Amino acid sequence: MKAVITGARGTVGSCLKDYLEKNNWEVIAWDRKKVPMDDYSAMQNFLEEEKPDVLFHLAIASQLTGHHNESWKTNCHWSSELAWITRTLEITLIFASTVMVFSNDAKGPFTKDSVPDAKEGYGKEKLVAEARVAAQNPQARIVRLGWQIGEKPGSNNMIDYFDKEMKEKGHISASSKWYPACSFLSDTITVLAETVNQAPGIYHIDSNEKWDFYEIAQALNELHNNPWVVKKTDHFVYDQRMKDDSLYIPSLAKRLNLS
Repeated sequence: MKAVITGARGTVGSCLKDYLEKNNWEVIAWDRKKVPMDDYSAMQNFLEEEKPDVLFHLAIASQLTGHHNESWKTNCHWSSELAWITRTLEITLIFASTVMVFSNDAKGPFTKDSVPDAKEGYGKEKLVAEARVAAQNPQARIVRLGWQIGEKPGSNNMIDYFDKEMKEKGHISASSKWYPACSFLSDTITVLAETVNQAPGIYHIDSNEKWDFYEIAQALNELHNNPWVVKKTDHFVYDQRMKDDSLYIPSLAKRLNLS
C-alpha cells in the first residue's frame, strides 16, 4: 500500500507515518512548499504522479504565516479541493476532523447521529470542512479525534499541556466535572490506519469510557512517576466523550490505573 500524508510532521501525522512504514507501507509526506494547497493543478498533478492508494489529510493551520484568511483556506478550502481530486482519481480519503465540531454547550456523550453545533473558531472550520468533504467525495472517511495522549512533552498532546501548566502555574487544575474525549496517540494511529478498510462515513476515535479529567490526570501522573501537582476542581462541566460501536480502540483502563 502507498499513502500520502498531509501534516506528516504534526503530532498525529508523524506517528502515523512511522507506524505505516513499519507495516511496510510506502509513505509520501506532502510538502506544501513544493505542492501549494492553493494550486489545484499542482495538487492534482502531484497525486496523479504519486498514485497513492490512500490520502490521509491530517494537516491543520497550526503555524500561520500571515496570509489572508489562512486558517479558513487550510482547514476548509484545501480539504474541499482534496476531496474532489481524490474522488476523480479514485484515491481513498481519510479526513481527520475533531470533537470540537461540538460546542461546549452541546450535551455529550456524542454518537455519530449527534448534530455538531460549533459556531466559531477551529471547530466551526472543521464542521464546514466535514460538510464539504462529504459533498465532494461521498466515499471519504471522516474521522473525529479527541485530545491525544503522548509519551512526553514537545508536541500538541495532553502530556505537553501538563508540563506547560506546571512550569507556568506550579500545578494542574483538573475538573472532576469534565469528561474529555481522548486517547493514547499510539492507539489513535492504529485505528486511523484501520479506517482504510471501513465503509465511507463518519467515525469517532475516543478511549474514554467513563472517566473525568481529574481521574485521568491523576492516573497519568502515577504512570509518569508523579512529576505534577494535580488539583481537583469543578469549574468546567462538560461531557465531551464520543461513542462509536463500529470501531475498536482500547479503553484508557488498558493503559492507566483506572477502574
